[in-house]
Formats: sequence, C-alpha cells, structure tokens
Amino acid sequence: MTTIHDVAKRAGVAPITVSRVINNTGYISPETRQIVNEAIAELGYVPNVLARSLRSKRTNTIALVLTDITNPFFTIMARGVEDTASDAGFNVIFCNTDESEDKEKKYIQLLLQKQVDGILLVPAKSTSKSVDYILEQETPVVVLDRRVSNNLVDVVRCDSEGGAYQLVKLLLDLGHRRIVMLNGSVDVSTSEDRLSGYKRAMQEAGAQAEELFYYGTFTQASGYELARQAMAQTPRPTAIFAANNLIAIGALWALQDMGLKVPEEIAVVSFDDLPQNLVAYPFLTVATQPAYEMSKKATELLIARLNGKVAENDCQSIILPVELITRTSSGKTVS
Repeated sequence: MTTIHDVAKRAGVAPITVSRVINNTGYISPETRQIVNEAIAELGYVPNVLARSLRSKRTNTIALVLTDITNPFFTIMARGVEDTASDAGFNVIFCNTDESEDKEKKYIQLLLQKQVDGILLVPAKSTSKSVDYILEQETPVVVLDRRVSNNLVDVVRCDSEGGAYQLVKLLLDLGHRRIVMLNGSVDVSTSEDRLSGYKRAMQEAGAQAEELFYYGTFTQASGYELARQAMAQTPRPTAIFAANNLIAIGALWALQDMGLKVPEEIAVVSFDDLPQNLVAYPFLTVATQPAYEMSKKATELLIARLNGKVAENDCQSIILPVELITRTSSGKTVS
C-alpha cells in the first residue's frame, strides 16, 4: 500500500511537505504543490482519513436526520444542507426516521459512534430527549423546522402559526365558515403551531373551530382518511385546510373519489407547496416555506459552531416568514 513516504520520495520532498499539501496547511509554492499532486496521482495514493480525523478530532462530516425524505419539502431541505456543507468542505450523512422516536434514537446513537462533527435534526416529536442526549455527548446540534422543549439549542424554522393564520383568513374572507383542518401528529410542534393559527383566525371571525379539526399524520394516506371523515359531517364543510402538502394530496384524492369538484364544491388550501417539476399545472393555494434557505441557514450556523465562531451559550432561534400563494384551489367568494 502506498504511503506518504512513498509520495515524498517520488516528489523529492520531505513527508511533512506532502502532509501540508494534502491538508492545505502552511505555505507551499505552486511549483512544489504541483509536483506533489502529480506524485500522488501517479502512485494512486489515498490519504488515511480515519488517521487524520483521530489526530484532528474532526471527521468533516455532519448528519441530517429527517422525518420523511419522500416529502418534497424535506428533499429540498436536504439539497440545501448538502450544497452548503459541500461548499464548506463537509460531507453529509442522511437519515430518515419516518416520524419514529425509536428510529431517531438508534440513528443518533450510530451517528455519535461514527463521530460526526455535528447534527442537523428534524425531531420526530416535540420532546427534547434526542437533543438532550446529543448535547450530553458534547456534539453540536441545530434543530430544523420544529420546536423542542429544550431552550438551550439552536432552532431554525418557519412561522407555522402565522402561515396557517393567513391561509384560514383567506378562506374566511372568501365567505367560508365551516372550515375543517386536517392536521399532522398531535405531539409535533408544527401541528400545534398550525392549529394555533387556524384557531386564531376562526375565533377572530366568530366561526366555530372546535370539532372541525382532525389529527392524523403528515402523510397522503392520513390526508385521504381524514378528508373522508371530515366530509361525512353534517352540515358538510365548505373548505379544507391541510396542514402539509402530503395531507393535501391525500385529501384531493379522497374528494375525487367522492365525486366532489375543487374548488366548485369545496375549497382546499395547504401548508407547503409542491415542486414545479412534480406539478404540470400549479393548482393549490399554499403557504410556502423557504426550505432551501432554512436548511442553508441551519447548516451555516452548525458549521459556525464547529469552527468556534458562535459562543457556546448563545443559542439562536431563527424564524423565517412564509409566503402566501393564491391559486385556483381556494376558489372565489362564496354566497
């Protein structure tokens, strides 16, 4: 196996010079750097990353722990993390928990064993168990998209409460009063925040909110089942607020199976948009979150912590605004 000494001998330099070229440390003249790189290429030398990481106590690897990689929102988020980390010289490990605390715990234990430098976490639940555990191991962590009960951690998320309020107020302004909300899991902060925005808008308009919201999961299957339950009410709702894009897709399938036209017979709005490459004709009225920007800021914050540019006790809570995009699914003013 080729060693650093073999490269040094081929290039006619000292082993420390080869090390400086590989690690990009110290001054090396362009001519010497070129000679060393040519020797590395000729001999097919591969640096021992593990040995380097043991010496530096850094692996230049971070992890992104997501709840549902099939959701286009999280796919965009993953791309933002990867792009930002790559630009800063970091590799990324992706993990998918399927909203399971047990899977989340197993992945985090594995990641810490692999000595990742830091973790970006979309928590499966609103508890801070995983965050507390990561911090106990003295590993930097930034929470994405959701809140947790631990206030001593960086959080980067969007204004779920405000976005939900805007969507429901739009429906109210169009004349709807029986607006049902199809929500995600009861113990997830985004569900809590979006329900809070829904209730605030309904209460301000003097409209009934109780018994008009349903908890499920942030999935198409759940959206389908919840929509069927909601539409069985008497009197029937005139509008649906879906707490995320996958719930909205499931609800639209259910409405189609029931022979109900959107928006002629029922209006539909949703939190989170769908990527343009997945939709031939943009249809849904949505409160869209800047997923790429959110993940970029979170990754930059994590790397800043790793590089000692953020004080240990200076925990940041960054809340980005959402954008309301009105399309045809919300319909026109009802009589």
